[in-house]
Amino acid sequence: MKAASFAYERPNSVGAALALLADANGGARIMAGGQSLGPMLNLRLVQPPLIVDIAGLAELRTAERDGDDLVIGACVTHADIEDGRLPDVTHGVLRRIARGIAYRAVRNRGTIGGSLGHADPAADWVTTLAALGAGVRLASSAGRRDLAVTEFIQGALQTALRPGEFVAAIRLPSLSPTTRFGYAKACRKPGEFAHAMAAVLIEPDKACSRVVIGAIDRTPIVVDDSSLFGGANTRLGQQFDRDLADRLLMQAGVTDPAARHIHLSVLARAIAEAAA
Repeated sequence: MKAASFAYERPNSVGAALALLADANGGARIMAGGQSLGPMLNLRLVQPPLIVDIAGLAELRTAERDGDDLVIGACVTHADIEDGRLPDVTHGVLRRIARGIAYRAVRNRGTIGGSLGHADPAADWVTTLAALGAGVRLASSAGRRDLAVTEFIQGALQTALRPGEFVAAIRLPSLSPTTRFGYAKACRKPGEFAHAMAAVLIEPDKACSRVVIGAIDRTPIVVDDSSLFGGANTRLGQQFDRDLADRLLMQAGVTDPAARHIHLSVLARAIAEAAA
């Protein structure tokens, strides 16, 4: 199957892109790397009358420190992150996640903003950025607004984007050297989207932790305390509360026992890595 016909624009500035979106009255789709949108177009899952390609906008390919935060332009590619072309405020977490996304050909073109804006629940950045406490900056002709990633993602393939808006940047807080992070996912074969994933962040300096269970058909499950594993100590992997995690998965609509078992096993791996 081939994509339905559409108009194509490649603006030379963010302002020009926003003007095109405003004129389209919600009838345009943004394309960055095209790794998610391309297949959807070919399968005719989306049939927009206009594609606005922002991949060439230098304004969206930057990564700069802003105080203790790192602001990552939406068109920074997974390969940019994997290859260390960004300041590292996460002590290697971002590079590790980027290395595990699909295949190098996909990472060369796929972008962090495009992945987040697409909001596929099985995408690595959706779960990871929620766990890291990241924010997202949205741009439109009316101005800019900032949301936490956990507010931005509103369901499977659903976001808080309004007509005429696109993801302009991701704001990532710096992690302290004592922060511990665990991440695990289950895929049928390397390079495929995961059917279970989990991320665990423990910040002893702040006496706080966060667990995110992703790759479910709704918003990720976010637990902002240590109730799932008994506290930030050396035995947290042994104290993992599988029953509580199982109930959370049930409440999220994961009713198949085999699917829950896979999610629980992946979560246990992520907790064990953070505890190591």
